Amino acid sequence: MPHLGAQGFDACFGRPPEVSWVAPGRVNVIGEHTDYNDGFALPVALPLVVTAWLAARNDDQLHVASAQHGGDVAVIADVRPGTVDGWASYVAGAVWALREAGHHVPGLDVYVDGTVPPGAGLSSSAALECAVAAGIDDLLHLGIRRPDLARIAHRGENEFVGAPTGIMDQAASLLCTDRHALLLDARSLHTTAVPFDLAGHALAMMVVDTRTPHRLVDSEYAARRRECEAAARALGVPALRDLDVDALGGEAVTALDPVQRRRVRHIVSENARVLDTVAILTGDADVRAIGPLLTDSHTSLRDDFEVSCDQLDTAVDALLGAGAYGARMTGGGFGGCAIALVDAGREESMLDAVRRAFTDHGFTAPALVPGGPAPGAHRLG
Repeated sequence: MPHLGAQGFDACFGRPPEVSWVAPGRVNVIGEHTDYNDGFALPVALPLVVTAWLAARNDDQLHVASAQHGGDVAVIADVRPGTVDGWASYVAGAVWALREAGHHVPGLDVYVDGTVPPGAGLSSSAALECAVAAGIDDLLHLGIRRPDLARIAHRGENEFVGAPTGIMDQAASLLCTDRHALLLDARSLHTTAVPFDLAGHALAMMVVDTRTPHRLVDSEYAARRRECEAAARALGVPALRDLDVDALGGEAVTALDPVQRRRVRHIVSENARVLDTVAILTGDADVRAIGPLLTDSHTSLRDDFEVSCDQLDTAVDALLGAGAYGARMTGGGFGGCAIALVDAGREESMLDAVRRAFTDHGFTAPALVPGGPAPGAHRLG
């Protein structure tokens, strides 16, 4: 029986798709706002995905449709930055970036469907870009290496859509593997699969959606990136990744203005926390030992990087109060999701604690999101 998405493609375009690709959303275990500072991050792919069905056209036009938008077909004749907005800009951005990279990409019919909740900080946009980019790579037999495809999809989001994100989201969607986290060096795009078999330790990673949407393009995300770049220039380093923890007490850092000093402290300490987390996961230590690192990350994001919000802080406090080994906001901030390391089987009781806290504060009820790790992008069927 044909997949419902293939049926949707046929209903929109009057023919079957030629290829279909799945790309997951991601949740970041630790390493927040480090990627655009050339640092380290440790994401896992989620079992929440975007699927793209594609077929080539005989012209240069993009015809795109989405199950979430009733299957209405948008026709994009001019694929240039500033010409497309809304969800379709992520599809067009992937096409534009592939063309900018020197690949001949003809017109396409594209139909997409997804289970990654938009605005939750789980990289629904990167999943869309990567499903489309991987589908085009397959359809046209381009043979692009996954790290290079991540760079191309990332360029589409930065330069076509206009969202100044780092590359972690695209790398996670394309490069993650099942039952592992992905240690990402954002400077080299070198990746290492890190064992993340929490179930084998009777543990689980909860992902709690605070139902507080964040919008990266319209948020203070871009301001944080500018602040970090300005601090790196003031310190005479290519990026904040080039500083170690010992530098935080040095004369150059203490001479920065207070805001820049806080931003630097977060990035430098967060990179160290990522590497400490990996050491625990790959060594003989109890996996529960990563819990305090998660909580320290949240404190740093809240106080030094100032990207948390009342809902995220309330969720983290409630999870810790209910017995989580560690908890933190995840994603760009200003809303979205919190994660927690908990005993397996206690997820519902933990969520109840967050629900009660949210009710007391008058917040919208939170939701539990299926956690990872899951496979990265792959062909459907």
